Amino acid sequence: MGSASPRDHLMKLLEPVVSAEGLDLEDVTVTQAGKRRLLRVIVDCDGGVSLDDVADVSRVVSAALDDTNAMGQSAYTLEVSSPGVDRPLTEPRHWRRAAKRLVKAEMRDGSVVEGRVRSADESGVELDVDGADRRFDYQDLTRGRVQVEFRRFDDEDVDGDEG
Repeated sequence: MGSASPRDHLMKLLEPVVSAEGLDLEDVTVTQAGKRRLLRVIVDCDGGVSLDDVADVSRVVSAALDDTNAMGQSAYTLEVSSPGVDRPLTEPRHWRRAAKRLVKAEMRDGSVVEGRVRSADESGVELDVDGADRRFDYQDLTRGRVQVEFRRFDDEDVDGDEG
């Protein structure tokens, strides 16, 4: 493998396999679980990942690993999933997929801003911050995180009062 780490090697091997299924390869981790290893493959796409997507990707990733012997001869468990809500927003596609979600963004100057994602493109994100649209370039952000909302009120009366 040369100077590339095992993770880098797996990312390079699996990225085109996952991409051929119409998904983005977000991360690959290998951890020891007793005598076995656990290989976690994190995938995502616009519109989210379905259970059928996970099954399809599991099949093709497993075949690619078997064909190349990338995991060696010892036993391992393959786990394919989508990123959790706590995944940091670090790439333009992460911000785009968080449209309409409430996020907290850390700025390079140390400040923090919280707002709802209105739109995102390759150079920055537009957030609704306290009712005002504000644009932030990615170069000014360190990362963002989607905030969990247990109850979200849209523009309708949700408690049923008609008055």
